[in-house]
Amino acid sequence: MLAIERKNEILSILQKEQRVLVSELSQRYNVTEETIRRDLEKLEREGFVKKTYGGAVLNKNIAVDMPLKIREKTNRREKQIIAQRVAGLVEEGDCIMLDSSSTSLMIAQALKKKEKLTVITNSVEVLIELSGSEGITVISTGGTLRDSSLSLVGKAAQDVLKRYNVDKAILSCKGIDMAKGVTDSHEMEADVKICMRSCAKTTILAADSSKLDGVYFVKVMDFAPGDILVTNKLPSKKWKEFLDARGVVVVAEG
Repeated sequence: MLAIERKNEILSILQKEQRVLVSELSQRYNVTEETIRRDLEKLEREGFVKKTYGGAVLNKNIAVDMPLKIREKTNRREKQIIAQRVAGLVEEGDCIMLDSSSTSLMIAQALKKKEKLTVITNSVEVLIELSGSEGITVISTGGTLRDSSLSLVGKAAQDVLKRYNVDKAILSCKGIDMAKGVTDSHEMEADVKICMRSCAKTTILAADSSKLDGVYFVKVMDFAPGDILVTNKLPSKKWKEFLDARGVVVVAEG
């Protein structure tokens, strides 16, 4: 196994278990403990983990963004449920904007059988996924490529978005908090989401339940009447009251 493959697997384990031990990883991958320590040191320098005595824990720094390939494996079933529900809200003839995230990729997969649909996106993976779909016109924002997320960001991307008025903006996020609103870990990604929201009649926020009560680096939006939150399960009574008071429609498993 290559070092990069091993490090990605270690990140996947951390996403699930929150901590790892050097001794256990050494046995798992049949390498020396010193090799594992070097892996963890590099992951710490990259901002993904914090070393502890005998191992490491996941770094929950609000400005750190996990690689896309790791995020695609996290809460996969929940994201698939959300993707199907979002697709059910998209109507024939709609023009939509779809941001870049692991959830957005699954939404794109769920939209492939739609007819007379226009999708404007800053996601390279969504562009590839929808290419060749007969009933869908796909428009790329262009912009500066972020390697870690395969997304297009920056002023060029925003300038393209501002040319269009669309029916729905379908957005993802890193956290949703009652006081801090909807947040993301990367400023340029957040700017694209903000721009998409401003171009749309309706905003659909696609977020699994693990995002509730999370706060990250950059604010994207506060909820407004008519916004739609699509999630994998009904939120708590406290959250339901909060969302009801703001006129947010919740689409979730009952």
